[in-house]
This record gives sequence, C-alpha cells and structure tokens, in this order.
Amino acid sequence: MSKTPASRPPPKAPGPKPAPAPARVRETRKALATVAPPPPPVPAAPPRRLPERVTMETFKPAAKADPKLANAWKTKPGRELTEAELLAMPESEYMSDQQYDFFRARLIALKDDLLSNAGETTEHLREDTSIVPDPADRATIEEEHALELRTRDRERKLLKKIAQSLSRIESREYGYCDETGEPIGLRRLLARPTATLSLEAQQRRELKQKMFGD
Repeated sequence: MSKTPASRPPPKAPGPKPAPAPARVRETRKALATVAPPPPPVPAAPPRRLPERVTMETFKPAAKADPKLANAWKTKPGRELTEAELLAMPESEYMSDQQYDFFRARLIALKDDLLSNAGETTEHLREDTSIVPDPADRATIEEEHALELRTRDRERKLLKKIAQSLSRIESREYGYCDETGEPIGLRRLLARPTATLSLEAQQRRELKQKMFGD
C-alpha cells in the first residue's frame, strides 16, 4: 500500500506593494540624512583688564594750603579778610578779635541792606491802589503788597536777631552754642551769621519740635 505525500498549504498570493512615500517625506528624510556643517567658532572674549595696582602714589597727601592765604590774618584787619582767608585761620584763633571784627562787619552790612529794603517797601506801599480802574489790576497790586508785608515781617525778625548777635559779639558769647557751649563753627556762621546753636543742637531741636510741637 503506497503512502500519499502530506498535503502542504497552498502558497500565499503576494500582497500589494507598499505605496511610495510622498515627495515631501522623501525630502525630509534626505535633509535629515545630510550632516549639517558645524557652527562657526565663537570668538573668544578679550582678556579682562585688571585694575591698576594701588601704590603709595595713590595716597599722596593733598597739597598744602597757600601760605599767603593761611597767613593773611596776621597782616590784615578782620573786616578785610575774605571767607577763604577766614577759613584758613588756625583753630586756635577761633573767635579771636579778628574773627569777631569780621562777623561784626558782616552783620552790620546785612542790617544796612535790610533797612534799605524796608525803606523802599514803605515808599511802594504808599501808592494808592484806589486810582487803578481795573479791579483785576487792583487785586494784583494788593496781593503784591501783602507779599511784601510778609517779607518785611520776616526781615523785621531777622533785624532783631542781628541786634542780638551784635550784642553777643560784645559779650564774647558769639560763635558758641547756647545749649552745649561748643563752637558753632565758621562755616555755619558764614552761612547763617545769626546762628545761636550748633548744627547738631539745631537738628535735635527741630526733631523735638516735629515730635511734640512748638
């Protein structure tokens, strides 16, 4: 009895071939396959310049004051000294006769100037505003008069302080703080000849007035 060969499965029919990739996909793949050239090298930053080495030349002492300026007080009366010559005087000469003479002359000049301005204001205030026909112009003139009166009132108070300062010069109390007795300082007196308090004492008083009122 003859053997029949085993049955084999029929061969599979070949399937359809895959469709070719679109043109855009092919271009993308081609671009990715291409190796991009390396970026250009970044130029190196210039070397940082270090500060120059500090030497003793950096700390040279300031130039000495002009000897003529520093010694002017020895040959000139106090009223003829300039502010620079006054400041160049040694500390041992603080509130000497020459410095008293300097500030006495300055206070008298300030007093004369204030009195001259007061005379001009008096003449101006004598102008009759009733003859001005325009009410707006008359109101403007009256406002100017009120402003001048306020200015003259401040100057009147300043004249009183000048008189007190001149009296303090005669009693040799000028230039020293009323509260601490310490020197007020030439620079402060040059800026405010009627000062009676040092800068520190003045600041303390203003702070106290701000906190507790007058």
